[in-house]
Amino acid sequence: MKKLFRTHNCNELTKSDVGKEVVLAGWVERIRDLGGIKFIVLRDRYGTTQVVVNPSSSAYSIAQEISREYVVQIKGEVRERPEETKTNSPTGEIEVYASSIKILSESKLPPFYPGDSVSEELRLKYRYIDLRSDKMQQNIILRHKMAQAAREFLNKHGFLEIETPYLTKSTPEGARDFLVPSRLQKGKFYALPQSPQLFKQLLMISGFDKYYQFARCFRDEDLRADRQPEFTQIDIEMSFVTEEEILNIMEEFVRFVYKSVGIVLPEKFDRLTYEEAMEKYGSDKPDRRYGMELHDFTEDFRNTGFKVIDNVIENGGTVKGFITNIPMSRKIASEYEAYVKSFGLGGLLWFKIDNNEIISPTAKFLAKNYEKLRTKYKLKNGDVVLLAAFKERETLNIALGALRLKIGKEHFENKTKVIDALWVIDFPFLEWNQDEQRYVAKHHPFTLPKNIDDEPHKITAHAYDMILNGNELGGGSLRIFSREIQEKVFDLIGLTKEEANEKFGFFLEALQYGVPPHGGIAFGFDRMVAIAANSESIRDVIAFPKTASGVCQLTGAPSEVTQQQLEELSINVVKNKEKI
Repeated sequence: MKKLFRTHNCNELTKSDVGKEVVLAGWVERIRDLGGIKFIVLRDRYGTTQVVVNPSSSAYSIAQEISREYVVQIKGEVRERPEETKTNSPTGEIEVYASSIKILSESKLPPFYPGDSVSEELRLKYRYIDLRSDKMQQNIILRHKMAQAAREFLNKHGFLEIETPYLTKSTPEGARDFLVPSRLQKGKFYALPQSPQLFKQLLMISGFDKYYQFARCFRDEDLRADRQPEFTQIDIEMSFVTEEEILNIMEEFVRFVYKSVGIVLPEKFDRLTYEEAMEKYGSDKPDRRYGMELHDFTEDFRNTGFKVIDNVIENGGTVKGFITNIPMSRKIASEYEAYVKSFGLGGLLWFKIDNNEIISPTAKFLAKNYEKLRTKYKLKNGDVVLLAAFKERETLNIALGALRLKIGKEHFENKTKVIDALWVIDFPFLEWNQDEQRYVAKHHPFTLPKNIDDEPHKITAHAYDMILNGNELGGGSLRIFSREIQEKVFDLIGLTKEEANEKFGFFLEALQYGVPPHGGIAFGFDRMVAIAANSESIRDVIAFPKTASGVCQLTGAPSEVTQQQLEELSINVVKNKEKI
């Protein structure tokens, strides 16, 4: 009989295996010495098994040499544990009595043990140790299961998995490209794809009416705490479909993927227009679980005699706010005021109902108005109203929406046990870029506009975002399939015909050769998994992520390269404005 390196994994043995001779292999999780008898907890990615080493065993001398995180092979007999020592773990009814132990690999004293609470910087530097922890192992396994479920659903529905290039052409719009110099074409550069947008549309033109890809995407943008320079999206495109058909099948897709890991999403997702989302929640990815919808109080505050408010309203501004029920004081109000000022507001007003009385620093100026709100909204003891006046409605909505979320996370964490899933639809097609003094595409310039001949700020798009618990899970649109409309859009965003042809000439040419109506969506797969893992950071579900500054702590990337490499690429590196 052929000898096996191991006969079972460390999560496999049960009471039914008692009496068997087995071979296990894995890492030493911990060692305990009870009166001379050694207990070793052996770990692999499947789980743990307790191993007993008696002083009389020939394995005992080797057991004296091993430490935590050693990799060992253990042979022994499966026995039932004494009743009082049994646990609820999968292997909690048995233990293996070791007859031999072989050290496969020794371990230095590690900087931390798997599962220890240490800084993220240290975890990322020694990621291979961090990944041994049960939490990280389960996260990576969860990611695998969700990826397999996604492929299963899409394959069953006739989608084809097709790969697109990583080395492509640099195009304007969106974030900054990562550039790759070409050695063979001196002075020219490839760009790493921010998304496979044009390629998936070309696949539709090619006749592949249902495409998907687990696409690696790259964006050289200013990083935030939860953003990666390289990330994974599930890219999906379809031909001969309406917006309604896309929304329906993608709801079904997401429900299937989450169900595969035990998470049940609503049978039907709500829909909000972009305008409704901004007006009610101050965000295009609203988290409605906290309640506290924004209200327009403008008509309730006309002609108050309070100049701060009157001046705003007289100049076409708005008074908005929301109702909550939290402890409130001048100190807390001051903190909230500083917070909304960081978004551009000038200040914050508030009042609360305490012992059926209106309490507020501005009650002597606005008592009648506060009383009006109290009656109109049937306020009760403990209720607090936070409001602000500002000329620019969008800024007001965003600031109050952010404050609403801050309060929700601080005071209403219990409300996050429910799942809130919805679509935000009817996005603006364009937005004004103040720095560049021109309109840019809200999503991307290949989105199909609904009313292309309207004034630019009134054009809406066949665009949609799927929102789950306040996170943008995915976004997409119907696409332009007419060269005439595509050229008109390029003109709206300030691209000359020469620039359009230089950057997108290959695509404009393809639009002349029979293009089916098509559309699609891209899901942020890292975020999908992070939500399922109940993790705040996508770094917890990526095997080897970068830091918030774009650095790989493990390998030291990005790093300098040799002068020979630079010369082969005809590149001079400039440091402190001096060429080297």
